[in-house]
Amino acid sequence: MDNINKIGFIGAGNMARSLAGGLINNGWPAKRLLLSDPDPDQRRAVEDALGVTACADNAEVAQAADVLVLAVKPQVLPDVARKLAPAVQRRRPLVISIAAGVRSADVERWLGGGLAVVRVMPNTAALVGSGASGLYAGAGVRDDQRDTAESILRAVGVTVWVPEERLMDVVTAVSGSGPAYFFLLMEALERAAVQRGLARDTARLLTLETAFGAAKMALEGGDEPAALRERVTSPGGTTERAVDVFAAGGLAELVERAVTAAEQRAAELADILGKK
Repeated sequence: MDNINKIGFIGAGNMARSLAGGLINNGWPAKRLLLSDPDPDQRRAVEDALGVTACADNAEVAQAADVLVLAVKPQVLPDVARKLAPAVQRRRPLVISIAAGVRSADVERWLGGGLAVVRVMPNTAALVGSGASGLYAGAGVRDDQRDTAESILRAVGVTVWVPEERLMDVVTAVSGSGPAYFFLLMEALERAAVQRGLARDTARLLTLETAFGAAKMALEGGDEPAALRERVTSPGGTTERAVDVFAAGGLAELVERAVTAAEQRAAELADILGKK
């Protein structure tokens, strides 16, 4: 990102703060980050936490930024973007949108057109530096701009590019919504342990450390999840009995239905927002 002087964020909420903090931790100077937010409490919080400059005027950030990160809620993005259009058209930054369910063509249209727009779907694990983000480069995004967008998102976790924008709905269904699926399983496992006599604190610690350990094994071992599962499933043992119950209950089919439902809803929301 040698050719980038300043990165601006429209919105100073959790995700913007996570990205800005990740950049600073990776050596990006705080004085070269600008954030805007209408909430004075949000501005004070990000200034105190990161030592960056935060202002109330979105246009002030847009006029100064070489890269403009749109980090506002999807439902307000159309109005925010249209108001930013004059400043953005003068500056013509690389635009990175992390607004869930908003297509890159709509972002570009609201901003006046003719811009390089990268659409990103991060997830909440970015808040702890372990995010998984899907990226899609709209028409007109140069290779160096792709590299810049990837560098910014890699400050808070891993990144993957998808070749077609429709696949961003799948990314949303898998990694965007995915943390909730794992939290749901943790919740159920903890509850089952408590019902069988374990203290809640003990049940929670065992559940969380088991989830962490399983993820660490999958990330670092290089084996497919199916192979890892088979390795810990001894014939005739306790794990096999439990896995058989999951299979009989149609767990795989249920997950498929859930991911499909989330993917379809992501597309529906994009259609709704695109009409604004």
